[in-house]
Amino acid sequence: MTFDDLLEEAGSFGRCQRRIFALLCLLSLPFAGVYVGIVFQGFTPDHWCRDPAVVERRHACGWNLTDSRRLTVPLVNSSGLVQHSTCEQYEVDWNATELTCDTQELDLSGVPLTACKVSSYMTVFHNHLFQRPDISLSTISFLVSNILNAVAGIAVAIAPNYISILVFRTILGFSVKGGWMTSYVLLTEIVGVKYRRTVGILYQMFFSVGLLILPLLAYFITDWRWLQVTFTVPYVLFVFIPESPRWLISQNRSSKALKITEAVARENHRTLFKNMEVGRLNSESTSASLLDLIRTPNMRKHTFILMFNWFTSAVVYQGLVMRLGIAGGNVYIDFLISGLVEFPAAFLILFTIERIGRRLPFATANIVAGASCFIAAFIPDSLFWLKTAVACIGRLGITMAFEMVVFVNTELYPTFVRNLAVSVCSTLCDVGGIVSSFLLYRLAAIWLELPLIIFGAVAIIAGGLVLLLPETKGVPLPETIDDIEFPNWKKQSHEENHQMKNLLKSEDQMKNRETTTE
Repeated sequence: MTFDDLLEEAGSFGRCQRRIFALLCLLSLPFAGVYVGIVFQGFTPDHWCRDPAVVERRHACGWNLTDSRRLTVPLVNSSGLVQHSTCEQYEVDWNATELTCDTQELDLSGVPLTACKVSSYMTVFHNHLFQRPDISLSTISFLVSNILNAVAGIAVAIAPNYISILVFRTILGFSVKGGWMTSYVLLTEIVGVKYRRTVGILYQMFFSVGLLILPLLAYFITDWRWLQVTFTVPYVLFVFIPESPRWLISQNRSSKALKITEAVARENHRTLFKNMEVGRLNSESTSASLLDLIRTPNMRKHTFILMFNWFTSAVVYQGLVMRLGIAGGNVYIDFLISGLVEFPAAFLILFTIERIGRRLPFATANIVAGASCFIAAFIPDSLFWLKTAVACIGRLGITMAFEMVVFVNTELYPTFVRNLAVSVCSTLCDVGGIVSSFLLYRLAAIWLELPLIIFGAVAIIAGGLVLLLPETKGVPLPETIDDIEFPNWKKQSHEENHQMKNLLKSEDQMKNRETTTE
């Protein structure tokens, strides 16, 4: 008997699984703040040095901020453009100049410049931290632990300098990403086959809900430190959940797996009617090794293609999100609109994966995202709504691809190595997050649309590679490497088990009727 058969007896998606699903989904919400909160935490509004004498003169003369800035803020050359300085001011006594309420122009060409003398500590610190090109190093993510999430997240908020923020944010990245991925794998392993895909997509939709909440929080919480605290606090309420029985079986701990499954059945108000014993499903190895991911041909192919798709999804997704912070529009509204696009993506996945399959929608999503990036790059800014619409289609496509690579990854590896495979492949997601930051800020300095060209190219390549993966629609989760290398054996065995199970049920029903008759 396979674990899927045992799980069907205990309840494929009963009260126990719904409870665990709800708790883990609540922890999926704040992950959005950790993953892309940098758009708001790193957003630098238009600013310049505050001079009390100028403020006093502006109030007395009734000037607006534009006039005040034009007359009193020096012009500097920044990236080939002449614009008002954001961190320097004239070293001058304004009362000794010819500045009056009727002044239209003022020649200060010979006046020396100095750094801002009166400015909030937060503004200076904010600029130092988030305008440096090496901030992308702090997006590295992996490993697991909600305790680390809470501790490291609060530590980021109270860190006194740039280096300590970089260290704590790295720790936060390590913990929160791994915890999110492990929760996803657990959910797919404790529910029945027909619920597995839906549960996985809905779990990711809570991340999308977090994206909608994030701009609202950022709008009202303007201090980046308190914003950090806000999406860290939920991790203090971490939950304890049972170990995955499927994983325990793969580790030859069947007795403990059976106890957990019996507890699941009791909470679901179900009974395991037979004296069931689950054998050791993995006859090849009970300990996962990195070599297992590349030792055999199909495993090797899956690993390399999925690693590239994780990389592509992160580069394009995070690049498009972070681009909102430099595109020049209203970052709050733009972020909210782009976040709304993620919900149609989830519904499209749910509609297509059981009707069409996984491979074709997965490949199409990547190709659509890539083509949209190419097209958007050449649409002039004057056609704002057209450019926005095409960009939203690109965001829709890459969101579908990102959500699909997560659950396709879990379906293409056997149980004993599944967690390791997802962790290793998703490492390229973290690399993609780092690369997207460098691509965005470095290439955008050359041409604002150049990153879109790169995003489009890698997305189209990723879509082509997906077509080389096998279709997993209606296929039970693999338990051994042989299930991957010889998928037809697995399918035939599953059909035989299903027929045998129906036969045994029929015999039990006949015996029950005979007993009742007697």
